[in-house]
Amino acid sequence: MTSTSLRPQKTAMLVAQRIVADIHSRGNKIGDRLPPERVMLEKYEVGRGTLREALRFLELQGVITLRPGPGGGPVVVQPDASSLATSLTLLLQFSDAPFRTIAEGRLGLEPIMAQLAAERMDDEALATLKESVDNMHANLDNQAIFLEENKRFHDVISQGSGNAMFALLVDALLGILDGSAIGIDYPEPRRVAVHKAHLRIYQAIEKHDPEEAAATMRDHIKEYLRYAEKKFPEVLDAPIVWGRP
Repeated sequence: MTSTSLRPQKTAMLVAQRIVADIHSRGNKIGDRLPPERVMLEKYEVGRGTLREALRFLELQGVITLRPGPGGGPVVVQPDASSLATSLTLLLQFSDAPFRTIAEGRLGLEPIMAQLAAERMDDEALATLKESVDNMHANLDNQAIFLEENKRFHDVISQGSGNAMFALLVDALLGILDGSAIGIDYPEPRRVAVHKAHLRIYQAIEKHDPEEAAATMRDHIKEYLRYAEKKFPEVLDAPIVWGRP
């Protein structure tokens, strides 16, 4: 491929990249205000429209928030996995991928994360993981709490893996594959089974046994797939869409 065939990057995107580089070089923290517009216009040597387009892009990516009024302007925030989930959803939708794609992706990722968590998770994270298991058990009659603890359990493991990419990916995947939103129900016997699986995974991680942690997580995700295939095959076969009803 020759250099003439490469599409030049849009100026606003280049400015956005420079703004992010400057955030890091200055050591800006969450909540810090960025320089005022007149300063950035001079520094980046672009027009007001290009600068505002760059800032809007960074706002959409969750890097900054644009506060209105006096004393407002761009403020640094902590990005999360929501923009990643949106991007993945759109990519998968235009690939005509079904929801099964997400479930199978979890089967590949989460055993590795459980293995790493067993090797790396500290005592504070282990206590949070046990709290999730115990709270799920104490509220098995409440599907809303069950769903909250189900997500928290997998989030704690992904973060405890010590791999930021895994943590963001699982957060995004769980955001897309929200069973209650896409039509997968969890009657109480199923909630009991999930709790038992979570307890076994926790015990393996608490023992710092990587092989057992990976195996128990793999069994857990496989059982979820079997349950969904048996009870809700039409849900797994449904195409992924952004902003589903």
